Amino acid sequence: MTGKEAGHQEQHPPHAQNPDALEIAPGAAHEQLEGWNPALAGEEDLRQALEKAFDYRGDITITRKDGSQIEGYLFDRRSAATLKDSVVRLYPKNSDEKISISYADIAALAFTGRDTAAGRSWEAWMKKYAEKRAAGEKDLSLHPEPLD
Repeated sequence: MTGKEAGHQEQHPPHAQNPDALEIAPGAAHEQLEGWNPALAGEEDLRQALEKAFDYRGDITITRKDGSQIEGYLFDRRSAATLKDSVVRLYPKNSDEKISISYADIAALAFTGRDTAAGRSWEAWMKKYAEKRAAGEKDLSLHPEPLD
């Protein structure tokens, strides 16, 4: 006996599956941090704010305890047991050099740059596509928006 009589199930190639029935993982939800000036009352507040700054897709401004400020993109952080041994690394806005700043030297933090990925989700793209289609447009291609 072969086939269904023997208990074998019919195999469908992956492309024949119903895409609506497939498991779909939700996208990442990003906080709206643009313009936020977190209160850094204690060590834990500073560490949490710097973690959010690391995930942020725009520039931040760090005010050091000596009063100097630096604006740039935070691309790395190294958290250690003490604030003195923990550092953030960023690309300053108007320079190609990389700067390291100890957590212990940070007096304030602000999310000053535009979040370059805000509104650029798949859902936002599909909404624009549907609006163009409903308006009867023939060229349904969507082009990326400038980052600046």
